[in-house]
Amino acid sequence: MKFLIAVLLVLKSNFAIAKDVDESNPYFMVRAVAENTFARINKDKAIIEQDKNHLKVVVEEELLPYIDYRYAAQRVLGSYISKVRNIKDKEEQKAEIENLRRFIDVFREYLITSYAGIFTQYRGQEVEFSPAQDFEDDKLVLVKTKIVESGKPDINIDFKVRKTKSGEWKGFDMLPEGISLLDAKQSEFHGILRTEGLVYVIDMLDKKSKLPVQFAGE
Repeated sequence: MKFLIAVLLVLKSNFAIAKDVDESNPYFMVRAVAENTFARINKDKAIIEQDKNHLKVVVEEELLPYIDYRYAAQRVLGSYISKVRNIKDKEEQKAEIENLRRFIDVFREYLITSYAGIFTQYRGQEVEFSPAQDFEDDKLVLVKTKIVESGKPDINIDFKVRKTKSGEWKGFDMLPEGISLLDAKQSEFHGILRTEGLVYVIDMLDKKSKLPVQFAGE
């Protein structure tokens, strides 16, 4: 829960008009997507009060287009993908490749549900984005942010974004106080993949992704 609150706070915005998202600049991309997402939440406030699951719609339409969920899913699976590549039996390998595709699809839905839960914590705190820096020769960039709230310590959260083959920048990981979401999920799944297999993990994520959005305190 602390992670969910921390990630939410860094995305705060009061902008009412959607900003163009410059995917050629990782720093501008993160800021614009954050501002647009919260502007949409403010706009749809009445709908969300009637149907909390509408937050999933907001996340899917405003945030997910700028998240490289396929890359994130592959990072979470880590060495498991290499094991699939090395399977000798062609039919077995074909079945596992299909499971990998299913995992990516389910992981996308899981992210939508997770981020929707994050946005229920929105309380209007201020956030400072790190200024843009030279990234001309970079393929991975860490966009630093700092949450500032009167009477409380600052909270540092970093966003990892990567340059795709098409030249666009997409987000793929968040690091509240230096803790990687993807690394945490990879650690969680490591033992389960070894003992229960990928299908078990897919079913587990599928159930979590279908949970209704719950507001804090409910």
